[in-house]
Amino acid sequence: MLDPAISEFLNERKEAWLKKKISNKLSDEERLDVVQQAQHEFSLATWLPSAAKRAGQLSLVSHPSKFSHPSSKITSIIAAASRRADGLLRTGNADVGLDVFGNAAAMDVYKFLLLILQDGRSILQHLEENSETIQAQFTIPTASFSDLSQGFLAIKENVEGGTKTSGLVKQVYFPVADEYHLLSTLTPSGLMYTLKERINSMRFSDEAKEVREAKKKGVFHERTLSEVYGLTAIGFGGTKPQNISVLNSQNGGVAYLLSSLPPELKTESIRKPKRNFFTESLWLGLFKESFLEFQRLLSADVNNRHLRSKRDWLVRSIFYQVADRLWLLRSLEAGWSDTERFSALPLHQKIWLDQQYKVSRFEDLVWFEKIEEELVRWFVNSYKKILDREALALGDEQFKHIRAVLEQCEGALQ
Repeated sequence: MLDPAISEFLNERKEAWLKKKISNKLSDEERLDVVQQAQHEFSLATWLPSAAKRAGQLSLVSHPSKFSHPSSKITSIIAAASRRADGLLRTGNADVGLDVFGNAAAMDVYKFLLLILQDGRSILQHLEENSETIQAQFTIPTASFSDLSQGFLAIKENVEGGTKTSGLVKQVYFPVADEYHLLSTLTPSGLMYTLKERINSMRFSDEAKEVREAKKKGVFHERTLSEVYGLTAIGFGGTKPQNISVLNSQNGGVAYLLSSLPPELKTESIRKPKRNFFTESLWLGLFKESFLEFQRLLSADVNNRHLRSKRDWLVRSIFYQVADRLWLLRSLEAGWSDTERFSALPLHQKIWLDQQYKVSRFEDLVWFEKIEEELVRWFVNSYKKILDREALALGDEQFKHIRAVLEQCEGALQ
């Protein structure tokens, strides 16, 4: 018995064909001939072999090249990637279908292959699995199942063989070791149009309209309203979006570009120290959360390898925060510490903070030994000030360990 999805598809095609062919000018006899012709053309035995031959005029792809240029011709690419929890928008991490391009007159074949049969799988999936179900459906006297299957699956094959790109495709030089690879960049149309569908749903769905209406009237609504700002629409294919791909045609030839402008960074001010960097330029409020977490780890009941590793990581992060303040001062105009205002600042701190000493500071690192001592002392004193009475007593072993962790951060602090 023919699957209802296939029967309905052929009937719809037949009705659409008859609607174009039959007119009031036809006699009853001519009308009967047209109906009989339609029944023949859209019977499974006739239409199926024809469709199998036309499938090769189409190409299933995940990354069409025609988004770069309509005349580009490259190897049909179907990229397969596994899903990973890496937080990236990429092939494999979003559930998207394949795109197709080729002879527009053969697009009915593509729609046929996507038909979902009663078992919930598409015709294309059945053909790829060579299932008994599809063999039973495609048993006709006019063609063998082998020929039909081979014809339909040509939609996923690279007919010309080999791998080729086109000069019309956007390209980029990508560094590899001491050389460069010239890469052809292609458009992931499935991802692009899934993004558009989600944004449209977020902005124009019935639910979104309800929330906007509630906001307009000042009425509470349990749903939140989401918006994406800075969207830009980009068109592909002009008046003939079908020449680019099926997905492009289905979306009217329009896709969304998300804003990719650089962030507007505010210049962070830092107080230039007159006497001591550690007491004048390091506001303890910046380090409060870090030292509170350090206290929690230090007073934990357990003392295993994992806890010690986490504690060391936290100590390093505090020193790296100090390094951030250091490099803010180094970003200032070289020689700022030479003025009378900063005459009381110790020389070893001037060497450390002022970029006029950028070269000479590596000639003799005796000054950095003083900085290291001050850094450890600042760490301990800051811990005591923030935790106050709750602070634990740190012995010589803890001092040595903090000094050892500090040495791991010397690259950022020298």
